[in-house]
Amino acid sequence: MKTVYVFILETLADWELGHVLAELNSRRFFKPDAPEIQLMRVGATDEPVVSMGGTKMTPDVAIGDITVDENTFLLLPGADTWSDPMYAPAIAKAEEVLTAGGTVAAICGATVALAAAGLLDSRPHTSNGEGFLEMFVPTYRGAAYFEDAEAVSDGELITAGATGAIAWTRRIIERLGVMDEAALQSWFDYFSTGDARHFFSLWESVNGSGT
Repeated sequence: MKTVYVFILETLADWELGHVLAELNSRRFFKPDAPEIQLMRVGATDEPVVSMGGTKMTPDVAIGDITVDENTFLLLPGADTWSDPMYAPAIAKAEEVLTAGGTVAAICGATVALAAAGLLDSRPHTSNGEGFLEMFVPTYRGAAYFEDAEAVSDGELITAGATGAIAWTRRIIERLGVMDEAALQSWFDYFSTGDARHFFSLWESVNGSGT
């Protein structure tokens, strides 16, 4: 079993987590021998938070209670509140995860928090466009490692901008190894283009052409 920790905080951007949580929870396109995935909501405390869309979410555990090793997987969604000092422990935990060889996947506002902690200064990454991190983080020194792409992975670190949730999800699923390559490609093509041909390719990849 693999545990994927999802950090939840006030004003988190619901849509950025939508695709990845749906696929990891439903397993609808997983390969037969995919490992079990346990999703755990993690908070700064054990108190509920309210998302940008108005959904109340309650943490399963607090950030200080999660186990960190090379198998730890931590998702950091975007939010308007990452600058609040109460969320600093989540970024400290992200650094701990990366140091241990685990995986951190951050999107949108979470990349700003990582940049402010210096965690993007020497790793390939992306965010909400070129110049965005410099605008919000005067101490950011990672411009040489910035890539103008929807999502970027250097293995342990996966980043994306606000409009890159589908590409971000693809990188996360790829890292977890729970879908066949052909199925994942068809999934990405379908949800990024809306072309029904890719849905049928996805269906065949998972169920076989005779189904």
